Order: sequence, then structure tokens, then C-alpha cells
Amino acid sequence: MRTFVIGDIHGGLLALEQVLKRAEVNTQDTLIFLGDYVDGWSQSAEVIDFLIDLKTKQNCICIRGNHDQLALDWLENRHEDFDEEMWYKHGGKATVEGYSKITPERKKEHIAFFESLKDYYLDDENRLFVHAGFTNLNGVVWEYFPKLFYWDRTLWESALALDPNLKPDDLYYPKRFTVYKEIYIGHTPVTRIGETVPVNKACVWNVDTGAAFKGPLTIMNVDTKEFWQSEPLNELYSNEKGRN
Repeated sequence: MRTFVIGDIHGGLLALEQVLKRAEVNTQDTLIFLGDYVDGWSQSAEVIDFLIDLKTKQNCICIRGNHDQLALDWLENRHEDFDEEMWYKHGGKATVEGYSKITPERKKEHIAFFESLKDYYLDDENRLFVHAGFTNLNGVVWEYFPKLFYWDRTLWESALALDPNLKPDDLYYPKRFTVYKEIYIGHTPVTRIGETVPVNKACVWNVDTGAAFKGPLTIMNVDTKEFWQSEPLNELYSNEKGRN
């Protein structure tokens, strides 16, 4: 049995199907999805249908992304602290258009899926899987602001800025990077630093390879670090803009 982690999908069902096939995933494998299943390409609703079905066939751990929470707020007509215009600009428009074509019954199933998403997952080897990050120096259990699990960017920014010569027992080494053996995140595409493959800084692995934009979707074996990628999403959806 293998364990795979999958980066941000953003409505790209074609890419998801492609990476599962390329990694030769079978029903004995565990799949950990880091969130942001929607907002971007045209198949957000279809991605959720696919994941709901996949969870009946094998062990799938689905983490909550910020875009998933935004979609849930919209589906449940919660508009407090919700900038709908900004959401539209960042992929929400494609989600709204996609959901206009599905039945109320399917919408209810999708709402239940969004509500079931986990803020994070910690495995038996002290490896943390979270969409964005956390801020409490003692770890996720002590986080005061749960929204940061799917909104924080400081964990990744700190990892990028960390002096590689610092050792974990150094006085100035960030305590957040000593709590867990490894941390797997998405949320901030590595394309922002000119990469299209998973990037490891300190104990953090970022596997968001820019599928919302012009990058590929990535699936990675968490034990071996071998990874497989789809074609760039703008090529798979050549008649769409995604979030570009």
C-alpha cells in the first residue's frame, strides 16, 4: 500500500484523471488531497462528484482549502465576510457557472462533502498535511485561528526565507519547523518562484505546482518522493482561461 499526496486541483478533472493513471494508483493506495478542488477550470462540480465516488472505493483523506470554504459559503448563501466580486476574479466565476447546471440533490451532496473536509491530517509518522499552514509555534492542535489552516502563507514564506545553514537546534531556528517530521502544503503555487515541480524547504513540501494557472497537477509518493504530473492545465483546457 502506498500513500500519495495530491496538490491543488482547481476544477481540473482531466488533470486529476491523468495523474492517477500516470502514478498507476490502485484501490489499495491512500490518497491525501490538500484542498482547493474548485475555482479555476470548468469542471469544479465534476471534480467533487469524482472525489465523492472515489471515497467509496479507497482510502481518501480530503483536506479543506480556502476555495472550498468559499464555495461552501456561496452554496449555503453565507455572505458575511465574503467578497463575492473578489472570489469571482479568482476562479469563483467558473464554479458558479458549473453549479448552474447541476440538480439541487447533487448540490446537497456537494455541501455535505465540503462540510466533511478536514482542517488537517497528521499521520502515524508525525507527518502533517494541511492546505496552507498554521501559526502557533506548538503546532496545529494549539492553533487559535482555524481559518489559518487554509489561508496562512507565513509558513511557506518562512520556509523560503530560512537560512539553509541554520540547524534545528539553533536558537534562531523557527520552532514551527521542529514540531513535525514533514509538512505537506498547497495553497501558494511554486510557480511564483519559477518552479513547476514540488519544492522542499526545511521540512515543508509544497506540491501546489500551479494547476490553477499554467502549471501541471502533481501527485507525489510521500515515502519515496517520486512524483507524476499532468500536462499543463492551460493545454488540457485550451479554450478556457482558468485563473490566468
